[in-house]
Amino acid sequence: MVFKKVANKLDVESGGVLLVEVNNREISLFNIDGDIYAIDEICSHADGPLSEGYLEGYEIECPFHGARFNIKTGEVTAPPAVVSVDVFDVRLVGDDIEINV
Repeated sequence: MVFKKVANKLDVESGGVLLVEVNNREISLFNIDGDIYAIDEICSHADGPLSEGYLEGYEIECPFHGARFNIKTGEVTAPPAVVSVDVFDVRLVGDDIEINV
């Protein structure tokens, strides 16, 4: 595994999201009760920006057409999307957020 520092934990407030770019790929970081999750920024249905969507619990809703994804697994939880989005392993080193790219 190759982990790369992408942000500081203080950059992502609880219940918030931060968009980062790693190796020319946009990734959304979510802070849920102090735990950080990383998923592909782009909705698999119509290329919507997931970081701009509505977050409820562990689900993010795409702002374009309402597709929903589980931020822990990337799995589709509501259509119109049918293809999951990628998730990335996250680790904290001190306050540094690192993801497996």
